[in-house]
Amino acid sequence: MIALKLTQIGNSVGLVLPKEALAKLGVGKGDTVYLTDAPDGGQVISPYDPEVARQIALGEEIMDEYRDTLRALAR
Repeated sequence: MIALKLTQIGNSVGLVLPKEALAKLGVGKGDTVYLTDAPDGGQVISPYDPEVARQIALGEEIMDEYRDTLRALAR
């Protein structure tokens, strides 16, 4: 377990992630991480949001299905 410290950043509160946590998550400065609800009632910080991934996959399916229509509209 890694203890994390909350710190004041302007009018907000920020969470400082140590290098070990960043490396384990595979993220760095400027990357987006997601705070999602876990099945046990807790919360999880991850670089991956299953809902966003589902929406992207759905968007890609729609773009594939309507490729010709979208190309014609782009002209």
